[in-house]
Amino acid sequence: MHKAYKISILYLSLFTLLLLVSGYMIFELKIGFEAQRALSYYMGDKEIFTVAKSNSGILKLALPHIFGFALLSMVVLHFLIFTKFRNRVFVKVILYTILTAQFFEIFSPFLIINISEIFIYLKILSFFIYIGLIPIVLYLLFDSIAQIKFR
Repeated sequence: MHKAYKISILYLSLFTLLLLVSGYMIFELKIGFEAQRALSYYMGDKEIFTVAKSNSGILKLALPHIFGFALLSMVVLHFLIFTKFRNRVFVKVILYTILTAQFFEIFSPFLIINISEIFIYLKILSFFIYIGLIPIVLYLLFDSIAQIKFR
């Protein structure tokens, strides 16, 4: 593996971690991790003067997230092909779990406002699964490049 490739993985990992930390902070500030607080974000709350989200409002938020999540996944997860972990079953489980968590992270608000408020737990759980598994993938990448000496 070339030195430039290793350095690019390190930079990508650093900025991905910064992205995850900022995403965590924004989620906590804007939506919240308590079910009732997150529910009031989507369903509205007369006491704090918030309006319920509409399908079009959620779609406006979902569209850039679809692109961002897809791009981040493609870049970070494809690097696993070049590691010693590429043929391991646990890597496939991590990949499919991340993709499923991303899907529910983006589309669970539609379930919340159109079907049932119980899906708020799916929203919060998928967020934590996603934000928890990406650092594991970054660790696997770092572990793989740390094993190979720089040329």
